[in-house]
Amino acid sequence: MVKPANKIIKVTHPEKRIKINDLNLSAPIKQFYLDSGIQSLYPPQSAAIDAGLLEGKNIVAAIPTASGKTLLAEFVMLQSVLNETKKGKALYIVPLRALASEKYERFRSFEGIKKSDGRGVSAGIATGDFDSNDEWLGNFDIIVATSEKVDSLLRNKSHWIEEITVVIADEVHLIDSPDRGPTLEIVLAKLIKQKPQIIALSATIGNAREVGKWLFAELVLSEWRPIVLKEGIFFGNAISFGDRSKREIKKFHTDSAISLVADTIKEGGQCLVFESSRKNTEGMAGRLGVSIARLLDRDTREKLKNLAAEVHETSEVDTAKKLAMCVGNGSAFHHAGLISEQRKLIEGGFRNGIIKVIAATPTLAAGLNLPARRVIIKGFRRYDVNFGQVPIPVLEYKQMAGRAGRPGLDPYGESVLVAKTSDELDELMKQYVLAGAEKIYSKLGSENALRTHILSLIVTGFARDMTELLEFMRATFYSTQQEPWSLKVVIDNIIRFLVEKKMIVEKDGLFATRLGEMVSRLYIDPMSASLMIEGMEKIEEKDIQYTELTLLHILATTPDMRQLYLRSNDYNWLSDLVMDHHTEFVHIPPQFKVDYEWFLSQVKTACVMLDWINEIKEEDIVKKFGIGEGDIRALSETTLWLVHSMAELGTFLKRSSARKARELEKRVEYGASPELLDLIQIRGIGRVRARKLFNAGIRDLESLRVQEAGKVSDIIGAKVAIKVLKQIGVAPPSEEKSDEQRKLHDFG
Repeated sequence: MVKPANKIIKVTHPEKRIKINDLNLSAPIKQFYLDSGIQSLYPPQSAAIDAGLLEGKNIVAAIPTASGKTLLAEFVMLQSVLNETKKGKALYIVPLRALASEKYERFRSFEGIKKSDGRGVSAGIATGDFDSNDEWLGNFDIIVATSEKVDSLLRNKSHWIEEITVVIADEVHLIDSPDRGPTLEIVLAKLIKQKPQIIALSATIGNAREVGKWLFAELVLSEWRPIVLKEGIFFGNAISFGDRSKREIKKFHTDSAISLVADTIKEGGQCLVFESSRKNTEGMAGRLGVSIARLLDRDTREKLKNLAAEVHETSEVDTAKKLAMCVGNGSAFHHAGLISEQRKLIEGGFRNGIIKVIAATPTLAAGLNLPARRVIIKGFRRYDVNFGQVPIPVLEYKQMAGRAGRPGLDPYGESVLVAKTSDELDELMKQYVLAGAEKIYSKLGSENALRTHILSLIVTGFARDMTELLEFMRATFYSTQQEPWSLKVVIDNIIRFLVEKKMIVEKDGLFATRLGEMVSRLYIDPMSASLMIEGMEKIEEKDIQYTELTLLHILATTPDMRQLYLRSNDYNWLSDLVMDHHTEFVHIPPQFKVDYEWFLSQVKTACVMLDWINEIKEEDIVKKFGIGEGDIRALSETTLWLVHSMAELGTFLKRSSARKARELEKRVEYGASPELLDLIQIRGIGRVRARKLFNAGIRDLESLRVQEAGKVSDIIGAKVAIKVLKQIGVAPPSEEKSDEQRKLHDFG
């Protein structure tokens, strides 16, 4: 085993800057960076080299945003991939899909670096399909994946995982997250056993030494940044900074945040404004746009006009119109309710300097590389379902503040909290600006967090009895902070549950059944599997005349499904719906019990998907349920994964509802009725176009193939029709005509 971390390198002043040419890297790697304009390293990067980064040592780098953490990962990955004596493969683990795409695009640029066989360094990305081993990923040198995807690859026993020589854990502080933390922790604990080189990266860890101890890593701590970050509080007409300096801001608007944004734009900078809710981001972006539009020059306004038109075309939902209106004025909002096409356009517009300010929820600070000259944190409280409005953690504040300052573009970066009173100014200065980030803690100590991972450990052979289970727990971050034996009671309860549900057998050890293996491979919580199986059994026992609503509601009861909140006006219509469809539910709790409210929340969640598969317009779904278009997409992805699991489990257990679940799987994937499924699987034909074709008498692939091309053009548009017809083997008679001549009517 690698010896524990024995030194901490702390960088406080810009001292050593190692030159690229002096690094122990092969010539092609050095040349790549020299061609990129990088001649020497930043001090924190140099400190990591001194700590043994290129000598195979594990490293925990707790250094600020924009200080070059990713470059450290790149050095190690490329060094391993180009190693002549031991063929290497690198795994880059990220917390978010958006971050995976960003890193993947960066690593694709390594194709110009040639290996000994003459081929360029290749990169692959994996974020979905949790029940696949994705052996094709083994063809790549660098694989970017979310921690959930890596976990599923380990469960599905992907052979190429054994070839991993380098593991990068980006944003490792998210081990503290109750949602994502346990999976990241278990994944790293499993990978540690293969003894790859591990590089853990974060801008904010209050107890980095503990993380280093866990990963047997050398620790590089630094507060150095390429651009000075000034953190302060705005109150009255000035920003008071942590270094006791002040900066007056000319009043531009009664809203202090708008005055701060206008001040930055006049200087040629851009802003990020963090708000506490989606509604607040949209309102702030609208007010900002109206106020700052007159500060923009003619060229910028023209570019914004074109970008706004693109945003408008992404969707027919009101949110797209509202967003387009903001973009036309130089502002935008960014939250999880947007669809990916909208987020990409906004992010691109901001990176290109066209959009001047984005009002965002804190999710934007969780990894996306969108720095701005000034970051304004408008609301420092968040709504918590248990405690109401609570102050955000210092760690979250530091993540947002770290987005201030664009390397090469800004002379400085400023992070500004907005105070309402002088007492609040003092409180915020002490609580955030002058405070260090909190310690991060393992979230493995609950049955909910451990249930799925305990089954996985038994299925994959990591643990074959209780002794080995507890021994594995010694490799987790939890064991660095608490004695692993304290988990014994929790693990005992989980084992009892898994035995009772016939997922494992306990006889001279712990062994998975075929059902247990399937549940683990499907990457669902064993509790979710149990609820699905019980639901399908009750359908048969009670002879329920089940429908899509029945199956969708069963899925909505599982812990893997995130239920929608109930609004005050939801109770009546949901209760009426339950009364009208009472024969379709497996179980309805009494109205006067606490469970009934939770039940209605599940029904509401199921109803979103019911409307989706019944082709209700997304605009109408958004209005009816008070959610965003992005929420519909996210909910449909989760439902697709769960209904696929239900169909697999139902088929395995020979349940009568399995066939209906299989049909529902297709309907959820495409958001359509059964009669459209043949048409909708053609690339380029979504549920709206499929319905238009169907209503016009074109009801399947064969009737589309023999249809007059001009008629197809009239129904779905010429451009789309050309692509669709070529795809199914109906090509224009002459490919030599000009674009103007090549109209579908010419060959219809």
